[in-house]
Amino acid sequence: MNAAVEVLQSSHQHINRDRLWQSLMELARLGATVKGGVCRLALTDLDRQARDLFVQWCEEAGCAVTVDGIGNIFARRPGRNPHLPPVMTGSHIDTQPTGGKFDGCFGVLAGVEVLRTLNDLKLETEAPLEVVVWTNEEGSRFPPCMMGSGVFAEKFTLQDTLAKTDAEGISVGEALNAIGYAGTRPVSGHPVGAYFEAHIEQGPILEDERKTIGVVLGALGQKWFDLKLRGVEAHAGPTPMHLRKDALVGAAAVVAAVNRAALGHQPHACGTVGCLQAYPGSRNVIPGEVRMTLDFRHLEPARLDSMIAEVRQVIDNTCEEHGLSFELTPTADFPPLYFDPVCVDAVRGAAQGLGLSHMDIVSGAGHDAIFVAELGPAGMIFVPCEGGISHNEIENADPDDLAAGCAVLLRAMLAASQAIAQRQA
Repeated sequence: MNAAVEVLQSSHQHINRDRLWQSLMELARLGATVKGGVCRLALTDLDRQARDLFVQWCEEAGCAVTVDGIGNIFARRPGRNPHLPPVMTGSHIDTQPTGGKFDGCFGVLAGVEVLRTLNDLKLETEAPLEVVVWTNEEGSRFPPCMMGSGVFAEKFTLQDTLAKTDAEGISVGEALNAIGYAGTRPVSGHPVGAYFEAHIEQGPILEDERKTIGVVLGALGQKWFDLKLRGVEAHAGPTPMHLRKDALVGAAAVVAAVNRAALGHQPHACGTVGCLQAYPGSRNVIPGEVRMTLDFRHLEPARLDSMIAEVRQVIDNTCEEHGLSFELTPTADFPPLYFDPVCVDAVRGAAQGLGLSHMDIVSGAGHDAIFVAELGPAGMIFVPCEGGISHNEIENADPDDLAAGCAVLLRAMLAASQAIAQRQA
């Protein structure tokens, strides 16, 4: 039996669970918070330290490391045929201001553990393998989110992206230079044989269903809007109820409509009003203006549009009823994405072959894999996180679940490497 077949049959036995966990904990010390989380914003000195650690680990694993113009880091393990497009994996190591130890970081370090495991087994793959750290996935310091993978996939131009600034007026380009990660590798034109991204679910479904592996079918489409409702400020005492133009009453109707539309378009529908500010914000003044955000998500484009149309009708009706005017401004539009069926089957087959409980699932959040999927076949692997909590300092995951997800990643990447070689033969 050759080594590749052995790994495909028993890769859960080869993943070093403790080594993976120790690496995650070591990375989490960079930006550790008092509550047990991590604050490591993109392109800060803490991000530099985390990048340096990743580079160190990958070079110790025998990889060649390159950095592109937006700061994405690529660690390449050669294959037998250097001309084959690489099988890639990765995620991000920047965090939210009150982030956790696993969001993004698990996907990167699962990739590092795959490299280490293959080295332990002295196994050479057919196609090269690459582990990637994508720059600024979170978008907490610099908008937009998924910045590095977006430039890589030519969704954003390098010039415009380098000019983006944070709240202090520091540009992305300045920050990259300051931490020494303004690379020389071209940002586009890189072949993608296949891409897999391992990630904590960031939701409660796997834990609730008692499943270890989520086979990710795709990602919800997202449409975001800013809504401004205008009425008339007036004294809360002398103004009769029937003569008011209360913008907050109109906003309440919209909030209820967003929730109702999402509940009415299940499965896979989500609707959220994440921000709402009433002006002037005085307890005895009727609000004359409300600014709010609307977030709609669905896997099916037609149903996503139906949700928005239903809420838009409520906005028209409530403004007419209460004497309000409004401005509705689109701010984001990510179409629904279905991952490559071959990659999805590779993840499902890996879970089955390893005897791991699994289920099909849909990603409700954005990930770098969404952009990379436009360049080549892509898939994702989810593992449970405690209570479904993420973007939170108490974010947690079980070491056994993380090792299981890494084992699925290893098996899927090996299968993809063999498939690429066979196609090129």
